Order: sequence, then C-alpha cells, then structure tokens
Amino acid sequence: QVQLVESGGGLVQAGGSLRLSCAASGRTFSSYVMGWFRQAPGKEREFVAAISRNSGSTYHAGSVKGRFAISRDNAKSTVSLQMNSLKPDDTAVYYCAASSFTTIGTTIPLYNYWGQGTQVTVSS
Repeated sequence: QVQLVESGGGLVQAGGSLRLSCAASGRTFSSYVMGWFRQAPGKEREFVAAISRNSGSTYHAGSVKGRFAISRDNAKSTVSLQMNSLKPDDTAVYYCAASSFTTIGTTIPLYNYWGQGTQVTVSS
C-alpha cells in the first residue's frame, strides 16, 4: 500500500506559478513510477505528467509541455509539479498517482494508488 497526500494548490492569476507536492508513505517510494493527473469540472480525468522511478525519464502532456515540470526526490518520498505560465484552462483538481509498472504510463488504469487531490484555480 502507498498513501499519497497532495499539497500546494490554490488560487492564482493567469500567468502565475504554483508548485504542487505529493508526499508518499508506505511501501518503497522509489519502486513506483509517479504521475500527475487533473480533472476539470464536467470533464474526464486527464494525464498531465509522469516520471520514471530513478528520474531518468519524464513525460508531459502536450497541453502543459514547456510550462509544467515534474520532479521527484526519492530520499524524501516526494514528487512535485512546478506549474508556470498558468492559464484559466489549467483550473482543475490535481491528483498524484503511483504506478507499479516499470515504464512511464499515461493512462489511468496503469496507476494503482491515488491521492485525494488538490484544487488549482487560475483566474483570468
């Protein structure tokens, strides 16, 4: 079992920045691929970014590439999402997720554990 707790969400103006963090507890953090997803009101949950177990590979959705950056610290069992140049379309609940698969995945079924989410609201 892995427990995930997100933090860092909030209200920000368009063009601003936020940094989300996810703290993990339970089984060995470094054995999981970690990802961020988001869900806007009335929309399906969508992939945002993922990072491999040793931080050697990252993958970002096209809608956030160049603006968001995922990183992890295995010593601290945390994964972060730095979000810059935020847009109103980025408004959503952001979820941290852990996958026991060995390679980066972008689909929800690949992720075994989920946090409860943190709200990000970007005003225009």
